[in-house]
Amino acid sequence: MESRRVRVDAAPGAFEFDPASTAALVIDMQNDFGATGGMFDRAGIDISAIRRTLAPTARVLGAARRAGCPVVYLKMGYAADLSDLGAPGSPNRERHLAFSVGQDVAAPGGRNSRILIRDTWNTAVLDELQPRAGDLEIYKTRYSGFYETTLDSMLKQRGVKSLIVTGCTTSVCVDATVKDAMFRDYSCLVLSDCCAEPLGSDFARTNHQASLLVTEALLGWVSDSAKLISALAVT
Repeated sequence: MESRRVRVDAAPGAFEFDPASTAALVIDMQNDFGATGGMFDRAGIDISAIRRTLAPTARVLGAARRAGCPVVYLKMGYAADLSDLGAPGSPNRERHLAFSVGQDVAAPGGRNSRILIRDTWNTAVLDELQPRAGDLEIYKTRYSGFYETTLDSMLKQRGVKSLIVTGCTTSVCVDATVKDAMFRDYSCLVLSDCCAEPLGSDFARTNHQASLLVTEALLGWVSDSAKLISALAVT
C-alpha cells in the first residue's frame, strides 16, 4: 500500500500517522461489558455509556478498514477451568471472582454460557461491532492487551507503529493497554467518544476524563471519531 500521511486534530497537538502502519484496537467491546445480560449488567453496573460508544466506534472501524488499517479486537476471556485467572489470593483472581467469573448463565435465547469464559456468548464481540474477514481477535487475561498475548508480535509482523484506540473501560483496560503500548514505542490516538468508563461516573471529574487527561499529557494523543474520520477522508 502506498504510504501517505494523515493529520488528525488532537490534544496535545496534531497526531500524524500512516494508515499503512496503523492498527485500530477494539478493547473489550464484548457482551459481558456492553450487553444486557452480560457481566456488568448482571452486577448492576450502568452500561449506557458503553452503549453510546457503539455507533461512533462502528463508523471509525469502517473508515479504518477503508484506509487499509488492520482491526484488532482484544477480548477478556479465561479458560474453562480458570487456570489462567491467577494464583489463589492474587488481585486479578479475587477481583474477577467477585464478579462471578466462570458462573453458568443463560445467554439470550436460552443458550448455555459462562461469565468471561472464552468462546461463549459472554466473551463474543457485541453485535454492533462484529469482526469482518481479515480482522484479528486476541484473548487476554489481564487488563493490558499486551500482557502474555501475541498482540505485540502480531503488530510488529504487520509493521504497525501507531494505534487508534477504542473500547472499555477507559481507566482500566484501555488505560493499561495504552500504557503498555507507549512503553513499547507505539504512538496511540485514543478516541474520547469511542471509550467509556462506568466507574467513577458520578465524580466531579470522571475516571474517563482523568484517564484522557493523563493520556494527552504523558502517554499519547486524544481526539474523537469525527475528527479522525474527516482526516481519513482527505486524500
